[in-house]
Amino acid sequence: MSLLRLCAFPRCLSGQALLDTSVFRVSHARRRPVCHTVREAAERFRAENPWTFQRQNFSARARAVFSRAADGRKRTREQSVLLDVLEARIQQLQCGFLLEPPPSQAPPLRPPQQGRGGAPARLPVGGQPRGAVGGGAPGKEQASRWMEKLNKEKRVTNTKLQRIQQKNTKTPTLTSKTPTLTSKTPTLTSEPTTKITSKPTSKTTSKPSNKTTSKTSSKPTTKSTRNPASKARMMAEAGREAGAEAIVRTGPKAETKVKTKAKTKLKTKARAGGGAGGGGSGGGQRKAEVSREAGQQEEAGQQEEASWDRELEGLQELQARINQLPGAGAGGEQAHSPTAVRSYLEACVAALDINVAHRFLLEQHRRLKRRNMLTTAEYNTMMRAWAKRGNLGNVRRIFTLLDEAGLKPDLGSYAAALEAMGRITSCPAHIILRCLSQLEGDGLSLDGMFSKVMFKQDEKDMVVKAVHAVRPDYQPSSSFTQPLCSSPLVKDFYTQAGEASYPKLPFSHAELQRRFKQQLSEEQACTVTIQSVEGSKPVTPHASRMRELLSELRSQWQSSLLLAFRETRQAMASSSHHHLKTSLYPYLCLLQDQDYTGIMMQSLRGMSPQGDSLHSLARSLGTQVHSKLCVQDRNHSRMVHKLGQVYHEYTHLLAQDTESSSSLPREHWCRVEAAQASGPSLQGDDAPWPPMLVLELGTFLVELMVKHLQVRSNILNPQQTDSKVVPILYHMYTFRSVKQVGFIKPHPILSQIQLDAMETTLTFDSYVMPMLCPPLPWTTTRSGGYLLTPAKIMRTGGAAQHEVLLDRTPTQSLHAVLDSLSQLGNCAWRVNQHLLDVIISLFNDRGNEKLAVPPPVSEGPEVPRFSPRDPTVSPAQKATLKTQANKAKKRLSEMHSLRVSALYKLSIALHLRDQVFWFPHNMDFRGRTYPIPPHLNHLGSDVTRAILVFAEGRPLGPRGLDWIKIHLVNLTGLKKRCSLQERLGHANSLMEEILDSADHPLTGRGWWMEAEEPWQALGCCMEIANATRSPDPAQYISHLPVHQDGSCNGLQHYAALGRDVVGATSVNLAPCPLPQDVYSSVAQQVEVFRCRDAARGVQVAQVLEGVVGRRVVKQTVMTVVYGVTRYGGRLQIEKRLREAQDFPREYLWEASHYLVHQVFNSLKEMFTGTREIQDWLTDSARLISKSGRPVEWVTPLGLPIIQPYHRPRHTQLNSTMQTLCLSINYDAKQRPDTMKQKNAFPPNFIHSLDSTHMMLTALHCCRAGVTFASVHDCFWTHAITVDTMNKVCREQFVALHSQPILQELSNFLLKNYCSGLPSDLKKPDYRRMMLLLAKVPQTGDFDLQKVKESTFFFS
Repeated sequence: MSLLRLCAFPRCLSGQALLDTSVFRVSHARRRPVCHTVREAAERFRAENPWTFQRQNFSARARAVFSRAADGRKRTREQSVLLDVLEARIQQLQCGFLLEPPPSQAPPLRPPQQGRGGAPARLPVGGQPRGAVGGGAPGKEQASRWMEKLNKEKRVTNTKLQRIQQKNTKTPTLTSKTPTLTSKTPTLTSEPTTKITSKPTSKTTSKPSNKTTSKTSSKPTTKSTRNPASKARMMAEAGREAGAEAIVRTGPKAETKVKTKAKTKLKTKARAGGGAGGGGSGGGQRKAEVSREAGQQEEAGQQEEASWDRELEGLQELQARINQLPGAGAGGEQAHSPTAVRSYLEACVAALDINVAHRFLLEQHRRLKRRNMLTTAEYNTMMRAWAKRGNLGNVRRIFTLLDEAGLKPDLGSYAAALEAMGRITSCPAHIILRCLSQLEGDGLSLDGMFSKVMFKQDEKDMVVKAVHAVRPDYQPSSSFTQPLCSSPLVKDFYTQAGEASYPKLPFSHAELQRRFKQQLSEEQACTVTIQSVEGSKPVTPHASRMRELLSELRSQWQSSLLLAFRETRQAMASSSHHHLKTSLYPYLCLLQDQDYTGIMMQSLRGMSPQGDSLHSLARSLGTQVHSKLCVQDRNHSRMVHKLGQVYHEYTHLLAQDTESSSSLPREHWCRVEAAQASGPSLQGDDAPWPPMLVLELGTFLVELMVKHLQVRSNILNPQQTDSKVVPILYHMYTFRSVKQVGFIKPHPILSQIQLDAMETTLTFDSYVMPMLCPPLPWTTTRSGGYLLTPAKIMRTGGAAQHEVLLDRTPTQSLHAVLDSLSQLGNCAWRVNQHLLDVIISLFNDRGNEKLAVPPPVSEGPEVPRFSPRDPTVSPAQKATLKTQANKAKKRLSEMHSLRVSALYKLSIALHLRDQVFWFPHNMDFRGRTYPIPPHLNHLGSDVTRAILVFAEGRPLGPRGLDWIKIHLVNLTGLKKRCSLQERLGHANSLMEEILDSADHPLTGRGWWMEAEEPWQALGCCMEIANATRSPDPAQYISHLPVHQDGSCNGLQHYAALGRDVVGATSVNLAPCPLPQDVYSSVAQQVEVFRCRDAARGVQVAQVLEGVVGRRVVKQTVMTVVYGVTRYGGRLQIEKRLREAQDFPREYLWEASHYLVHQVFNSLKEMFTGTREIQDWLTDSARLISKSGRPVEWVTPLGLPIIQPYHRPRHTQLNSTMQTLCLSINYDAKQRPDTMKQKNAFPPNFIHSLDSTHMMLTALHCCRAGVTFASVHDCFWTHAITVDTMNKVCREQFVALHSQPILQELSNFLLKNYCSGLPSDLKKPDYRRMMLLLAKVPQTGDFDLQKVKESTFFFS
């Protein structure tokens, strides 16, 4: 039997040995669907009964008798394809790619082959003996025999193909059977119909043309007098069909063909209908009427045809304009999310089990479906692991696997190969030269390798060693050159950088180095233990006994956990040898055993008496394990030493005792790092663990805690004789809304011991604490923030499409975003000690809910106790007691959460009382920035904002004290409709109250307690008192931040986008003597509508008399710009109406429903352009998401944004305690959620604009030497620099909105979503989306330059 039939028809064989020796050998050829079908069939054959298998094959062959001719032709073509595959494989064997030839006989590179990654991988290395893993290659004699058989089969197959082609040429084509079209339509003779289908754009465009041509040519050409009423309909229908076919053509000839073909089809249909109205009396009159009516109908059809032609012409012109837009229309391409494969491979390699990792990769590679999910990164992981051991042979074999997968090697692949060559004692030079030549042949470069590949330990040195073996003079480039940011908004900022020097921090170089070492030691320890603010309470003898008991129990529990962890892991080791599935075993070997138990004990200390959900607790434990692993890897990779060297040079830019420089922190860091060429890379290459893996690992640790942490039931009362061992944690279920949620709750014994012990210390992870030295500048999307702890630049919530977009974006396009985040992180802070002492004293003295200092749980309500079986209690009383008990429990839970949150914030502030600290920043997917430390930061509550002040102090200057007084009045919430001078006068009239508040905050008259932000107001009072009592207030050094808040900032951006004069005036874009309050304006407009309806007798309008005011509509007006619906607005208004004690409760629903409609109508009347823009954004998002792709855009600063709202995918995670049912709504493989996409696009787009404005302000304030911090649309600075910041803020707002933002958005959406084939124009939804995206809302006549003169734009 020939080789071809042996490969193509294994089902006819019954010999087990023949299948094993032949089919699987051929399956190692390059990837082809036929080969894999053969192999999978062979695997199924071995698994089934031989007799059953043969019977199924016989039935299949019997059914195929009726279509044997067609199958024969198809089989012949498949044989031809398979022959090409075999020929390529045999040529590969003859060329000796698996056995390295001498350099003089090196074979030429293989011809290009299409694959998933472009050109196939070429094996750059060889010369190693065959190892245990990877197999060997057949000899050349066997390859020669295969080639002889192959040539014979090719001759037979070519003969068959020639016969098939001869038969096809004898069959007449469809276009040859169209004499009617040729004779009756002279416009088509020069451009025959075959031209439409000769070069179809796609299959969908060629089929309708052939079908229509054949159908038209088969019609008779006899004349007919069909009913003229349907003639116009036929004309229009024919025009539409012909126009749809002609979309694939462009130019004037196409228009002629559309019209001619429409008329031809009309005549053909009319003739086919026959003549039904030619006889009878009065025929002439009827003929005249019919002729006249037919003429009218034909004219209408011609008009409709002309309208369609104009629309088609417009669409074609628009399509041509879209194709000419800059940038590639590759939006929506979703790369595979980070799979568990790479994480599992890295875990196996790190656990020193590289053979298990290699076998796992081979099993993934052998399954075609799983292979298609792999990327080059997974293969690189194994190549780097083998390269570290100097195993060049296995690196070579993985290159072969990469080739079979149709993937292209990248810089990391070649770096692994060169590293393996560098570790070999005497690697032949021709092998290295061949690797370098193939690297350059793939369009890669050595300099790019050293600048882009993330090296660890001595990997870079080994690569340099290999290169020096053949190029002794080569040195990696140490110069730092980066292109400037392409955004026109910051072009001047970067080109004029030499004109200003970077502002210095008020610290010496030695002081910054001391702080760096302190921060480094904390991150290496991964945890920080601090004193609690409750530690100042006196310790009673009972508390002392409870502390000793708790310490003894924790020692026992840790020993029990350690023993159980080791036993469970040993049991998993014996059952984790399945090479196709992942297991938790390697992840349990990454850290020391004590590290795992320490993480579990730390979570036990911080658990609240109310417990925590299993999902939340497991995710927290898994995240801590991953963070500790990343820190450990960086410690072991020689990175710490190099980090210290680079940071030492970096602080020369920041220290006040060094020379000034015009470089930005990012530029300076990159320049210093480039000069340190040797050693590992400082940029992290840590693969993020999939969320399911983090959850699975955390669930495993929680199960250990629940099973093995126990205590005796009589430990608090030893006199009890009936003692037993009980778990200190137990698993229970509770309901949240309508969902049943698993909870892990501590036993009351444990809660009581911890409560009585009154512990004086708290332990936190190092990444939740502020930094003690300036953060690392963000140089890339993966490098910045903490020193060792990994930090993400974007908060994605588990979604991977954001990281894909950021990685695909050139780094220079993100320079402005990276620099602004670095500027925000370089702002130094300290604690207002005097104010902190006042808050702590109130916190330890039962708190004060009015002042947002939560009281202890002991001050909460008592839970009613009753027995459900008590016959003396009636069912109604039981129901009432149960309701009261639920309310009391809920209240106690809320009080505990608030108390613990305040405890953490105040304890961290007390720990940093005498320190200077920094907040590294990152952003969400819209670009809004946030401090990374979650507990203590300036985005927190009134308490945390009040105790944070700038570390750098500046003199007040001539107007600084006035700005602090105005800031105080703003914090009180009074005088919002007054000018700045009136506010200043009001503050001067209250000087007596201000001084009393500063001197006697808790024992005085307490004027500050009535303010909207009482603690910040008290801080202002103290600052004013200190300044006024100083010898010279202008020289008083102030650390207090002064706020400038935007006036309904979302509506400000909408009004600027639409150039809406009325709307711009309402939100203070236009200069006015007094501030305009948009909330009061809307309330007045609603009151006008209400009075009109009340006069008409509308009852609900009459009930609302005297109720409508600013407070009722404020929240709805504030949030309508961010996408609140009428339903959500009604709930907001209903809540405000409930707060009015005298409003009738029976009218709550009707009144809130009425008011929300009036609020929306008022906004539509006041902000016409705003509603048009919002509707355009909503409709655009709806059509885009209906097309199957999420909404994506780019901010004016170049930040790519994609909305991660997809239809939920439900999955389960099984454990011994419960099955976790997870709903994942960010999976990019699912279709977009149209409702969320369209509702979220307008607010997210506006959020991206206000974040852009903030970043621009931060950059230019830095250049001006102004200390700057922000809380979204509220900007902070020193009192002396408020005027400078206001000027910069207005200038950057005008510069931002002077750009054609909506037009650029339209161009991006058109290029991203409408760059399809011409055949897509046939789809109505596609045409509708194209026309909508191209129709940018019109703008008004508002002059943006007036914003620079507006006093109350930010005030």
